[in-house]
Amino acid sequence: MRCIPLTTLFGVDTNTLPFVTSWLLPPAILAALRGLIATYIFTTIFFFWGWYGTHDDTAAIGQSFSFFTWLTYWGLGFYMLFAAIHTAYYARTGRSLLDRWPRALRGLHSLLYSSITTYPFLVTIVFWGILFRPPWYSVTFTGWQNISQHGLNSLYALLEIIFPATKPHPWIALPFLILGLLFYLCVAYITYHTEGFYPYSFLDVGDHGQNSAKVTGYCFGVLAAILVIFLISWAVIRLRYWLTGDKVKRARRDPLRVNETGVLGGESGEIKGVSV
Repeated sequence: MRCIPLTTLFGVDTNTLPFVTSWLLPPAILAALRGLIATYIFTTIFFFWGWYGTHDDTAAIGQSFSFFTWLTYWGLGFYMLFAAIHTAYYARTGRSLLDRWPRALRGLHSLLYSSITTYPFLVTIVFWGILFRPPWYSVTFTGWQNISQHGLNSLYALLEIIFPATKPHPWIALPFLILGLLFYLCVAYITYHTEGFYPYSFLDVGDHGQNSAKVTGYCFGVLAAILVIFLISWAVIRLRYWLTGDKVKRARRDPLRVNETGVLGGESGEIKGVSV
């Protein structure tokens, strides 16, 4: 029986162009949008840390790495940063940097894309559905932080679902996403045993395990949520791909565009279903 390479299952063996192109936006505009989002994410992260440091809460800087919200926010920022670099390179040269990467790294890039278009929605749902308690925050900084990390994060994920020319998530990404949640559960309980606090109150099993059943229910609820979010994200990308097909906005120096137009940087046109 022939073994299928893992990278083939992730759909990254032959064509990485969908990660750096859009069916609607020219490559330069897509790169600028991704770069702007990355800039905002990292600016807010370091501003939040600066706020902690100047308001006698330096311990919160180290503790931030124990929160799933912060970890996914970092992941979203790094994806946007590298996606902006890759897209800008393609816009400038007409070639994809991802094509130069080893297949294993391309597979990891595909997995990262699957995570940043699913995990942020989970963060938003859990925070506003379980953790948030009215009234609204009286401190402007706290309100802004929660909007940035528990609201705008999902907006960024939605933009990455709608605008790029990416294909639907490979199904093999789903067990990796679940595994990521299990790894985070380990981080949460390691944090409790080393730092003395639970990152999220619904993970508190109690001194004698009296809350174990409730915690188990929450964990299965999160599992169900990530399954539903993955399916919805997959379906929306599938719908977008069905509506747009293989249509992409190619860079002026893309060899395929040059071959189709016969002129370097030729006039735009529709050729074989590809927007050039």
